[in-house]
Amino acid sequence: MIGFRPDWPAPLNVLALSTSRCGGQSQGVFAGLNLGLHVGDLTSTVEANRQHVKSALPAGATIQWLDQVHGTEVITEHAPGSLPQADASVASGINQFCAVMTADCLPVLFCDRHGTKVAAAHAGWRGLVNGVLERTLEQFGSEPGAIMAWLGPAIGPSAFEVGSEVRAAFVAKDPNAASAFVPHGERYLADLYQLARLCLRARGLTAIYGGEWCTYSDPSRFYSYRRQGRTGRQASLIGILPSA
Repeated sequence: MIGFRPDWPAPLNVLALSTSRCGGQSQGVFAGLNLGLHVGDLTSTVEANRQHVKSALPAGATIQWLDQVHGTEVITEHAPGSLPQADASVASGINQFCAVMTADCLPVLFCDRHGTKVAAAHAGWRGLVNGVLERTLEQFGSEPGAIMAWLGPAIGPSAFEVGSEVRAAFVAKDPNAASAFVPHGERYLADLYQLARLCLRARGLTAIYGGEWCTYSDPSRFYSYRRQGRTGRQASLIGILPSA
């Protein structure tokens, strides 16, 4: 078993997976299952790690990797041989897996209740405040009550220190966001999970799951950029399974 499966009531034909750093061939600061090609690890090693992840998916599955830039671009055409500059992707085809990489930022997986569309979004604080989750939801064309979301491993609220400008940006977007910030000296501790939940609930979602990890405080299980700086990336993936 690679990583773990989200604990959420997704349709049976939807497969979601979140990797950890356990296993894999990477060494040194990247030790484990590093899936990031952009962090300075050996390309051949990362490709082997990605193939290891792919082996956990159904035969014939493809993975849409992204060149993530902390933006709000959402890819709607599945082209696994490409590396589009975006921070979210959606898919409705069989065996088309959406993937996002993280090392403290928040991965959010989506599916509709009928198992006809899935999506993965990379939500660092910039993408979150600028609307990456909203833009991803726009691609579903479904009533919010028909969509569910899972919040994957991210830096926890006791470790994510930010400046007052980050708090101000979120509060300007939604005054309720003030509750997700706790004063910490001259700065604040921010709760990415709460900020994501506020965003999703404001769009009418009620089926929101996950959000109980802290990548920063769990070095044996997760990569964390805030903890280590030069480090690897874990991934969260979701796709629609072939019919039995």
